[in-house]
Amino acid sequence: MATAPLTRDPADSRPRTHGIPRALQATLRRPTAVSRESYALLLILAAAAVLYTWAIGRAAVHPYYTAALRSMAANWHAFVFGGLDPSGSISLDKIPGALWPQALSVRLLGPHTWAAVLPQVVEGLLAVWALHRIVRAWAGAWAGLLAALVLTLTPVTVALNRHNIPDTLLVLLLVLAAGSLQKAVRTERLLPLLVCGTWVGLAFQAKMLQAWLVLPVFAAVYLWAAPGSWWDRTRRLLLAGITALVVSCSWVLLVWASPAADRPYLDGTTNNNPFTLVFGYNGLSRFGHDPHALGAVAGTAASRTSGNTGWTMVVNQSVGPQIAWLLPLAVLALALGVWWRAGRPRTDGPRAGFLLWGGWLVVHLVVFSNSNGNHGYYMTVLAPALAALTGGGVALFWAEYRAGGRRRAALPVAVGLTALWAAAIDGPHSDFAPWLLPVVLMLGLCGTVGLWTSGPRTTRPAVHSALAASLTAVLLAPAVWAVSCLNPRYPGSPIEPLAGPVGPGYHDAHHHRATVRRNPLNTPSERDTALLNYLSAHRSGEKYLLATQAAYGAEPLLRATPQPILVMGGFTGLTPYPTAPRLGDLVSTHQLRYALLTTRRPATPASAWVKKSCTPVSPRAYGRTSDGSFTLYDCAGRT
Repeated sequence: MATAPLTRDPADSRPRTHGIPRALQATLRRPTAVSRESYALLLILAAAAVLYTWAIGRAAVHPYYTAALRSMAANWHAFVFGGLDPSGSISLDKIPGALWPQALSVRLLGPHTWAAVLPQVVEGLLAVWALHRIVRAWAGAWAGLLAALVLTLTPVTVALNRHNIPDTLLVLLLVLAAGSLQKAVRTERLLPLLVCGTWVGLAFQAKMLQAWLVLPVFAAVYLWAAPGSWWDRTRRLLLAGITALVVSCSWVLLVWASPAADRPYLDGTTNNNPFTLVFGYNGLSRFGHDPHALGAVAGTAASRTSGNTGWTMVVNQSVGPQIAWLLPLAVLALALGVWWRAGRPRTDGPRAGFLLWGGWLVVHLVVFSNSNGNHGYYMTVLAPALAALTGGGVALFWAEYRAGGRRRAALPVAVGLTALWAAAIDGPHSDFAPWLLPVVLMLGLCGTVGLWTSGPRTTRPAVHSALAASLTAVLLAPAVWAVSCLNPRYPGSPIEPLAGPVGPGYHDAHHHRATVRRNPLNTPSERDTALLNYLSAHRSGEKYLLATQAAYGAEPLLRATPQPILVMGGFTGLTPYPTAPRLGDLVSTHQLRYALLTTRRPATPASAWVKKSCTPVSPRAYGRTSDGSFTLYDCAGRT
């Protein structure tokens, strides 16, 4: 794609101008230009660092992932295969790639919450930096800085970069893949295209099939816009596709080739098959009506029926404020960016850029709208596309505005529509920052009118003031929602990190007066400490500290100790591991003594065996006044 900013056709009789103000163009021609742009980028990265790191030691991290990364940090075998406990008896119900950086951080820096979150911060900062470089090469310096700022201030991105959920790494790797594709289209070289396939394959390790959603877009853009003959483009694209497939399936093939006795049982499967884990449990079962696709275990209601589905998903009252503030501007940029460059050569770089980022946005919206339940934080993958379209679109609209003619109306129209859209999104949450809506509307009105009414006699400072008001109007609302992540009144949820006064974390804390559990590493509650002390005092050489019914009961103990814990049934509690005979063998060979059952997970043959063969332990023996939803069983002397 073109390395120069978006420009007019040289044959156009109107004045040629770049996608940045003329005063800034003159500045960029001087030797200090790079430094000034660098200073602006450093300010954006500094703002991102503050947003992502403020009080991360008190972050509400995901209980399941945090338990797993503590286990992976304690044992290299568990690290490679994604073992949920240090002994690696059963795996995560995901590919462990996204947790590898976190586990390494905990192994090096110690079992601290901030150590688990730190890799997410680094990944988020790298994504901002990489997007700036990519958009700059496509649409110019000003567009690159604006895209970086938009990504920095996307509310759901801020929430996730302060968390330990895999989507942050997915976003970084896909942004890097888009940059490599852009270079491949521009240079006609094979190596950047192979690097693009490698980045997509690594993204597969972070979020599996979701990483492949960009592949049709990447392939179409390359076939359409890359130089060379059709056969050469097809050949290079086929090699890149093979690279992406091999890197994507590397972990799956490693597990498939490993004897079952030498690796964990694969959670989410009834057949202990890695292809079922990836393509069934985490793939086909999320579409259609077959929860057991390819031998998968049925997912939990929480993970399959979040309510965020359908064509209005991205703009509903919870998801809309996380991601959709700049949607009108981005859509208008996509439409006009392609339309205005109709008739240009097939290899036109600016048009290819709009097709790349627009295709990214459209494909994800279509897939999410047709899957059977999405967490709100899934929408963070839309942020790079929205940011790039915003940066490139504003640069294009400003160029046309300065050139004059009918196209100059695009900039004020885009600003006005986006400000009105922000009012619609923020309307249901008027109690949150009640000053926000009037300020956005006022700035939007001033910017739109100022840009619309300016003429040849309008001074340059007046035009630039109208542009500044316009940009502030479209960025202020997402910025306020992003900053809310730093306020403990808006804690989000450990399993559903969202910004602002939405989501289960906010409603539980402020409507039901519940305490949000932050699931810190190495800091067990008094109740869990008493249980761990009891189990350790009565342990006499058994391999496992205890067995639990599903991951629900094991998570707080695994976060607190690197001791092996047998997680019966995996994440959902329904995975057929261990079988009842296998559980009996573990007890009879003195590898296991205690089992912890819960009424909050479905009964299984293994839990039925425990109830039949083992003796309940009085809760007072391990510091509790009542059983609650858990019952501890002692299986000593049973066969």
